[in-house]
Amino acid sequence: MPLDSVALAAIWLTFKLASVTTLVLLLIGTPIAWWLARTTSRMKGPIGAVVALPLVLPPTVLGFYLLVAMGPNGFIGQFTQSLGLGTLPFTFAGLVVGSVFYSLPFVVQPLQNAFEAIGERPLEAAATLRAGPWDTFFSVVLPLARPGFITASILGFAHTVGEFGVVLMIGGNIPGQTRVVSVQIYDHVEAMEYAQAHWLAGGMLLFSFLVLLVLYGSRLKQGWRG
Repeated sequence: MPLDSVALAAIWLTFKLASVTTLVLLLIGTPIAWWLARTTSRMKGPIGAVVALPLVLPPTVLGFYLLVAMGPNGFIGQFTQSLGLGTLPFTFAGLVVGSVFYSLPFVVQPLQNAFEAIGERPLEAAATLRAGPWDTFFSVVLPLARPGFITASILGFAHTVGEFGVVLMIGGNIPGQTRVVSVQIYDHVEAMEYAQAHWLAGGMLLFSFLVLLVLYGSRLKQGWRG
């Protein structure tokens, strides 16, 4: 059976959420990854652990604490209310915030690995040519770390598409506003609408396979080039 308008709205919202989240993650994850790759500070371990926390923390736990923090009495909620923005739970903006926290390690860690693999020699060569820090980063580091950015983008996007616990805790189940594909599948299963669930779940399965195929294919190409 073809997908109805409700399912199509959930698909569109899911890809919109994943796209915005991936862009935000690249913007904030790049400086974090660069710092983790370069620093000798004692705080590297604790900050790295905080970044990696979503890898082992149940999504509902992270979603619960973000819900409390962004609520009317939470520090994030009080800040957004002081700006006249209201509270973030059960809004698309709230989903973006939750998704950024939940998918952070899937972007930061590939970038950190890519930055560490560059080594010191290219940076020293740029310094001998009197390149400044910003020029070195954009002209030398970013091109050399391109495979890491591709991997980080793919993983960040795919991981956001597959979210369930965090988005359900923060966004609830509002059609057209916070109901993403994973929540829509859950609704179909609860209503014993298995045919509709099969269509969406099969699409997610195919999408996940294609993502991994592209990811491993790009890694094989990099290996051949090396």
